[in-house]
Amino acid sequence: MASLLNIGWFSTGRDEAARQLLQAVWQSISSGEIKAHIGFVFSNREPGEAEESDLFFKLVRSYDLPLICLSHRKFREENRAKDWRLQYDREVIARTEKLSPDLGVLAGYMLIVGEAMCRRYNMINLHPAPPGGPVGTWQEVMRQLIENKAERGGAMMHLVTPELDRGPAVSYCLFSLRGKPFDRYWQEDDRDMLFKLIRRHELAREFPLIISTLKAFGEKQINIRDGRVTDGGGNPIAGYDLTAAVDRAVKAEQK
Repeated sequence: MASLLNIGWFSTGRDEAARQLLQAVWQSISSGEIKAHIGFVFSNREPGEAEESDLFFKLVRSYDLPLICLSHRKFREENRAKDWRLQYDREVIARTEKLSPDLGVLAGYMLIVGEAMCRRYNMINLHPAPPGGPVGTWQEVMRQLIENKAERGGAMMHLVTPELDRGPAVSYCLFSLRGKPFDRYWQEDDRDMLFKLIRRHELAREFPLIISTLKAFGEKQINIRDGRVTDGGGNPIAGYDLTAAVDRAVKAEQK
């Protein structure tokens, strides 16, 4: 019997969305949809730092998952060297590598991951644009899509690299920015409504994309080898198109 994908879950746990994402993935694992287990949860906050992260830690413990915490704020105060971030990442690796994650998932992890961790782990992160699309915060992405009069929006999971948002696409989903309900607001040049609509469509696809991506990893339809994304046969790919699976999930949620 093939071994289950061992996931390392990295999250600051700063808000309700962080808890909801962990809940959604946990439920998909428990139901057998995702052939994986979560080997540990790591947070760059510690108990008592923030009410929201404490609620996140409570959820983690309710699932009986190993929880590893290392406050980056305390670490920075205690290690005032210029390279404290490098030292921090090395300490994160020291605390997590014995659990041997096959894949690290950044799930609301609010620190930029440095080169040391990128070299040590295969890590993926969500970006609210299709491959080759705008970079930056989600707000900047929405504005650039409108400014460019883009015909497609989407979201992707990408390999984490030291260059922010520039890692190769691992998986993605697309949706059209033409037709109903978009055309009216393009014609009226109503950028506020376009901003809200594009974000609403993208946000509805984030959890389904993450779940579908982890499912594909668990079924070995996607692999990461030597910094390259490959299909199940070991052939390099420019991202795995999960549009159909994500659309089905979105439609099911809307019923």
